[in-house]
Amino acid sequence: MAADSDSSARSARTTGLHAGVQAPKPDFKSAEGTVSGSRSAAPMTRDSQTQAKPMTAANATLGAQLHAVQSSAHGITLDITASSDTWPLSATINWGDGKSTPVSVASTAKVTQTHVYDRLGAYTISVTLTDGSGNTATGSLNLPTAGNAYTAYGPTRLLDTRDGTGAPRAKVPAYGTAKIKIAGNGSIPAGVTAVVLNVTVTNPTTEGHVTVYGDGDTMPTTSNLNYLPGQTVPNLVIAPVGADGYVDLYNGGWGSVDLIADVTGYFTQSQASGYTPVDPKRLLDTRSSGTVAAYGTVPVTIPTNAQVPDTKFTAVALNVTVTNPGSDGHLTVYPSGQSLPTASNVNFTAGQTVANSVIVPVGADGRIQVQNGAWKSADVIVDVVGYYTANSKSAYIPVDPDRLLDTRQSQPLYPYDASFGYDYALLDLGSWDRNITGWALNATVTNTRGDGHLSVSQDTNTLDDYKNGTYTRQAVPNSSALNWTAGQTVPNLVQASVGSTGVVDLWNIAYSQTDLVVDMFGFYSKN
Repeated sequence: MAADSDSSARSARTTGLHAGVQAPKPDFKSAEGTVSGSRSAAPMTRDSQTQAKPMTAANATLGAQLHAVQSSAHGITLDITASSDTWPLSATINWGDGKSTPVSVASTAKVTQTHVYDRLGAYTISVTLTDGSGNTATGSLNLPTAGNAYTAYGPTRLLDTRDGTGAPRAKVPAYGTAKIKIAGNGSIPAGVTAVVLNVTVTNPTTEGHVTVYGDGDTMPTTSNLNYLPGQTVPNLVIAPVGADGYVDLYNGGWGSVDLIADVTGYFTQSQASGYTPVDPKRLLDTRSSGTVAAYGTVPVTIPTNAQVPDTKFTAVALNVTVTNPGSDGHLTVYPSGQSLPTASNVNFTAGQTVANSVIVPVGADGRIQVQNGAWKSADVIVDVVGYYTANSKSAYIPVDPDRLLDTRQSQPLYPYDASFGYDYALLDLGSWDRNITGWALNATVTNTRGDGHLSVSQDTNTLDDYKNGTYTRQAVPNSSALNWTAGQTVPNLVQASVGSTGVVDLWNIAYSQTDLVVDMFGFYSKN
């Protein structure tokens, strides 16, 4: 690729994308409680001159107002605002997990304590106040932790408007919505908070987009996938589930479309599997080992990883790419040892290169299967980006979709050129909570001028290193997050690793510039 004649200007334009972003605020829940029912500490006495009376004066105002709020994936913060005739008071907080905290209360000023639970779940927090005379008052409240753990499921088709699966057999009309039952569908339990869906749009008559969100919630202004007339476009979505257990798929186009949704797992606020992101690693590339035959299947062994000491993987997060297909078709990724499901992960036409994120359960033998659902051979590439294991404490917290980057509002993303020290956009997330281990992002390229692919990697530099000119040149990743051809708008879910600095690199591996839009849908936190 030819070098830009003005390297300093080129770097300056790219540096303009390096703005820090603020963390979206999760919808943390809270609960209220009251400490009351003052009880005298001593037994009653009686003498010849008086009626029964306590040996110690009662404390008529002894009590407190309790306010608890979810503060992190595993944490709850409790405020105690006490009242009493006398001071100081001693308080004992029982957190509901067998652990307690003693606290001294000197006045009506608020006392705050935070507790981090070892396991996700719903807890009863009780508080006992005791004054200097031994009078006591008790109260409690109930609150679940905010984090959500993953349970592998399927793959199972929940919606296909082409044949009436999960909805009437009819296209979703312009600006219409398809509603999917999640909670109580099959063995998915009530109380599910989020769901992993591979959503596919097909047979569109116009251009448009699809937005996936919890039924009854306000529809976000962001989109999950974009399409043009006649396209078939898939994308992985981690979607919140509405209070009624349903998810909505909105067709934001002025023509009708068919919609398909396959579930591969769900999240609940109870103990299951946590997520550990890893540096992307290539597990399979059939361009060097031999193409996958028509309707053939290739096994992929999920290896152990130094970042994941637990070898019993519940599920794995992958980026799966098809290239050099001889005909139209699809790929299906599923656990080893199971029958081929009615589901798809990547859809393609002859000659296309298409990537999609996949979260898939792992078979008992530690493998997954990739089936080429086409009548001609295709090459398949599989990169691992994370693991779900029972021993990981990293839990998912959804947020209201938040736009982190939109180069259409600034300047396009320039192609990588090895002649420069860096030519990649940065997302500076370094000011975020250090308990965060990874982010769930939706990356979309648009206004593409040629073929290319996007790579996402963690950066060893801080933003200040770049500002001060003391940065270390980063290695070009050998994995791709999404692929495109000229004129396409292509989305893909990216589960990005946080790294040590909180800086994420976005590489345009192409011969021409493109626009990039990045939306945040949630994050993983270990505490």
